[in-house]
Amino acid sequence: MKVSVDADKCCGAGSCVLLAPDVFDQREEDGIVVLLDAEPPQELHDAVREAADVCPAAVIALSQ
Repeated sequence: MKVSVDADKCCGAGSCVLLAPDVFDQREEDGIVVLLDAEPPQELHDAVREAADVCPAAVIALSQ
């Protein structure tokens, strides 16, 4: 799995960080998403998929 984010469209909701803190973080100054791991290990894939599904701004893209 490969993960990418469009930080320009991020609204800073933080749901991704709550669901997959090893993959996503937020900038201190404005809460915008920071991608920590663009190719997370298999055991995190379900959490990353859920984070992408619940992202209110739909900024998380997943690919193989």
